[in-house]
Amino acid sequence: MTALALAIPPRANAVTRILIVEDQRDLAKGLKANLEVEGYSVDVAYTGAEAIRKSSANPPALVLLDLMLPDVEGYDVLARLRREGHTMPVLILTARAEEVDKVHGFRLGADDYVTKPFGVMELLVRIEALLRRARPAPSPASAGDGAVHRFGDVEIDVDDHRVRRRGEEVPLSPKAFELLLALVRKDGKVATRVELLRDVWGYAGAVTTRTVDTHVAELRRRLEENPAEPRHIVTVWKVGYRLQ
Repeated sequence: MTALALAIPPRANAVTRILIVEDQRDLAKGLKANLEVEGYSVDVAYTGAEAIRKSSANPPALVLLDLMLPDVEGYDVLARLRREGHTMPVLILTARAEEVDKVHGFRLGADDYVTKPFGVMELLVRIEALLRRARPAPSPASAGDGAVHRFGDVEIDVDDHRVRRRGEEVPLSPKAFELLLALVRKDGKVATRVELLRDVWGYAGAVTTRTVDTHVAELRRRLEENPAEPRHIVTVWKVGYRLQ
């Protein structure tokens, strides 16, 4: 991570508590200092067991989760939190750049990831966006409209948050479901990556991330006959995606 000493004007986030799960103590302390300057209340866990205990005793608004922990993998912590019903956003911190690792995290319920080394400003933008999306007010991409949408052999029940293919339910993460709805509601028009990051992840401006592409790959894997040659979730080169 870069620029840990960067001074950032404080904001009124004192009631928002963030849990950092990171075994590298210098990195954890640097992150904690920067987030506290920003106005957040910050707690730190150095092991997976400590993270689960602290999350259960006093659930944070958001978890920053490193994948490489001394006792268990971050994936195991994430899976345990989701099994126990914790719905707070989880932002993965990882040195792994492989797409398969990121997809695995999304399947377990992660909301976003940043790859080490990363800049503080980028991290803060991701945190603010995830917290904004976690607020109770419904967003355009997640509010139900009572409709059932269909394409190919796929059926999307908006109110029930269920997707079926050939009559069988297809499990999707909340973000993958919101992304699918965002594409459906474009009614055949192109959705740019910037639009999707704004509507589904809540980013206010252009952010460099492969999050959209990774989630699209997951949708194709689950909903397309041949994910390598998609018929419905198609790429519009250098622009974004279109559902046809």
